[in-house]
Amino acid sequence: MSSTSPDEPDWDLYRSFLHVLREGSLSGAARALGTTQPTIGRRLEALEAALGCTLFIRTPTGLQATDTARRLAAPAEAMAAQAGALRRAASAGQDEIAGTVRLTASETIGGEVLPPILAELQAAHPAIRIELALTKRNEDLLQREADIAVRMVRPSQEALVARRIGTLVIGLYAHRRYAERRGLPSVIDELDGHALIGFDRDAGALRALQQSGLPLTPEGFAFRCDSEHAQHAALLAGLGIGACQSGIAARHPALLPVLPGQVRFELEMWLAMHEDLRNEPRIRRVFDFLADGLERYARG
Repeated sequence: MSSTSPDEPDWDLYRSFLHVLREGSLSGAARALGTTQPTIGRRLEALEAALGCTLFIRTPTGLQATDTARRLAAPAEAMAAQAGALRRAASAGQDEIAGTVRLTASETIGGEVLPPILAELQAAHPAIRIELALTKRNEDLLQREADIAVRMVRPSQEALVARRIGTLVIGLYAHRRYAERRGLPSVIDELDGHALIGFDRDAGALRALQQSGLPLTPEGFAFRCDSEHAQHAALLAGLGIGACQSGIAARHPALLPVLPGQVRFELEMWLAMHEDLRNEPRIRRVFDFLADGLERYARG
C-alpha cells in the first residue's frame, strides 16, 4: 500500500512500527516481517522523521514506547486490519468459491471442534484458504479483523449477521487414571479434597463457576492456567478434575463424568459475520458450511 501524498508515510513504515510495538525490539519485528533489523530501523527512523516525533526510547532493557507511540497503536492496528481485509478480498474473483477467509474462535473451538469441519470444507472447496485466530477476545468484525467469528455470546452489533448454532453442555470430568489414583467425589462438597484444574487470572471465568454454586477459589486449584488448550491437556494427562465440553469428552472414552446431574454449565454458540460480506461467495459458503458442521456438533 503506497502513500497517497508525498508527505504521508506509506503502510510499510506503519507496519514496521506496529511490529516493533508488538515485539518490543527491532530484531523481533524483523523476524515477524521476514526482513532485516537494519531495514526495520531505517523504516522506524523514516516514520519518526515524517511524523516529527519520537516513537521509542532506547533503554538498557530494550525499546520503550513513548506516549505518542501508544496513542498510534489503535489507529495502526485498524490499518493492519483493513490491509488484511483488502488482501483477502483480492484473493478471489467476485463469483469464485476460492480465496482466503479469516476465522476467529476460542482455543477450545478452534483447536478441538473446527479442524474436522475445516477438513470437510477443504475437501469440498480446495481453493479456499483459511486463516484461524485463536483468542478469547471477540475480534472486531466491524473493523474487518476477521471475516467470520464463532462466539459464545450473542453478538450485539447491529451491522452483523448472526446465527444461533445451539447450546453447548459443559461438565466436570476426570481421566480414568486420576479416578483410579484418587477416586471421584460423590457430592459437590467433596471437590475440596481433590486436585482441580482451573483458571489463573481469568476472573470472569472463575466468577461464572462460582455463580453456578461451586465453592471455588484460585487457591483451590492444583493447576491454574488461562489457556483452554493447556487445561484440556492437563485433564487428559490425569492431572485433576476439570471442565470439558460434553461433545469433546465423548471423543475420549477415558474421561469420566464427575458429579453428573449436579454440575452442568450451558453456553450458547453463535456464528457471525459483517452484513456487507453476506453476498461474497467464498464468505457465504464458509459461513454456511461452518454453521452446518457446528450445529451437528452441538446436537451431539
